[in-house]
Amino acid sequence: MPGEKNNVMRLLDRRGIVYQPYTFSPTIHSAPGVAEATGLPAAMVFKTLVMLPGEGRPALVMVPGNRELDLHRLARALGVKKARMATQSEAERLTGLLVGGISPLALLGRGFRIYLDRAALELDEVLVSAGERGKNLRLRTADLLAVTGAAVIEAAG
Repeated sequence: MPGEKNNVMRLLDRRGIVYQPYTFSPTIHSAPGVAEATGLPAAMVFKTLVMLPGEGRPALVMVPGNRELDLHRLARALGVKKARMATQSEAERLTGLLVGGISPLALLGRGFRIYLDRAALELDEVLVSAGERGKNLRLRTADLLAVTGAAVIEAAG
């Protein structure tokens, strides 16, 4: 049911964080598709990518939907020689979530390092996945940073 709260929403409620849920077809898996479905600019829709650095544990990197991840820039920001994006099957296996529903908010306390592209700082609010396909949440950028403890880096080109 679209109005039902999931674990991510309950977590934000417990922390007193205001958010606005958006629901759309679970067949939409891309940030531009989410932007079109919600009527929001793609620059405001942040996609969460699972990254595998050359060494160390996997990381979650949130980048705006209107830009692409720059792997060289990301590797520099993480202080590693190389980093690569996880394949869809790797991302789903590592997170336990389906691509299109991967969210740092659903993966808190699971050992992922979390990063947010610096472009988010130019926005008062961003839209991120609520941890399942077809559900995103609009919340203050400051609240996203506070809840996730994300480090701000230059990741998108």
